[in-house]
Amino acid sequence: MKLEGEVRIPSGCAIAAVIDRGGGRIPGTLTAEAMRPMRERSNGLGGGFAGYGIYPEYRDFYALHFFFDDRTARKDCEAFLKERFEIVKSELIPTRKIPTVTDEPVIWRYFVDPLKSVLAAEQVDEREFVVRTVMKINTERRGGYVFSSGKNMGAFKAVGYPEDVAEFYRLEEYAGYAWCAHGRYPTNTPGWWGGAHPFTLLDWSVVHNGEISSYDANRRWIEMFGYKCTLQTDTEVITYIMDYLLRRQGLTLEEAASVVAAPFWSSIESEADPGKREKLNYLRTVFASLLVTGPFSIILGFDGGLMALNDRLKLRSMVVGERGSRVYIASEEAAICAMDPEAGNIRYPAGGEPVIVTAKTEGGNR
Repeated sequence: MKLEGEVRIPSGCAIAAVIDRGGGRIPGTLTAEAMRPMRERSNGLGGGFAGYGIYPEYRDFYALHFFFDDRTARKDCEAFLKERFEIVKSELIPTRKIPTVTDEPVIWRYFVDPLKSVLAAEQVDEREFVVRTVMKINTERRGGYVFSSGKNMGAFKAVGYPEDVAEFYRLEEYAGYAWCAHGRYPTNTPGWWGGAHPFTLLDWSVVHNGEISSYDANRRWIEMFGYKCTLQTDTEVITYIMDYLLRRQGLTLEEAASVVAAPFWSSIESEADPGKREKLNYLRTVFASLLVTGPFSIILGFDGGLMALNDRLKLRSMVVGERGSRVYIASEEAAICAMDPEAGNIRYPAGGEPVIVTAKTEGGNR
């Protein structure tokens, strides 16, 4: 029998990300290299990636990535999409057959533009329209799931180890200014294609290491505002919380972090700056049900940047490094070294401390 300290307990799940602050192109396979030294953190039941700036030729259109059970489900869903969008391009997402990724669904993508007549009839802006459409498909259309819905970005995920998922999706053919990656070790939820990370909505993407003990409270609250958690994992709710706080409520990234990983009341009371103390007290009071409790480290991807965040007790590891215009984030320093052996300024963010990095990109997607 091995004694305590003689066996490694990796605390499950691996996360990694890279961003070029100058907007330089990064190959999609770089974060796959970060996953290799963290293989013990996964168990082959989920891996995935999200890339930003990967569809420059279709940057003005929403890229809807779908899992379909079969061709009939795809045709049915496509007919529904045509009632709401102009479909600019429709195609299978290119993959390659590998023995470690099996039972794949039909994996399809559409580049679409909301129909102005439907927007006018529903009296919503196009981003809210897309969110409502995604929720409607994922709750009402049998045999199909939207797993990515942003502009000039896309998620690629499957059941498998992340480095195998990267090979399956031919990520060497993609490049973007930012990437995030996840290797899954599910504990309380099933391993299936839709349950792999990242979880996305519009251009938000979330990869997560940990467990959300507040999931039921978070889910009940967020579902009052039209969001539906259908993908059988606790991480999904964080994506919707971020969309609600950032897009609907107009909070800054720092303010959203102060909701999700809110300071303790004692810390708020001891804050010397009266203005900051008042703001923290307001956020903690008004959005009390969106406090995420339990051990977690997350990376939030968004149009133009990344945000990394630990729970307020820092119960899950997170490391940040950089070299030149690139910033690297991962569960372990070894993963950063795998992406760039020369990376420096290695640091370990404190619990509840958001690390926000933005990139200079041409134009903008939001």
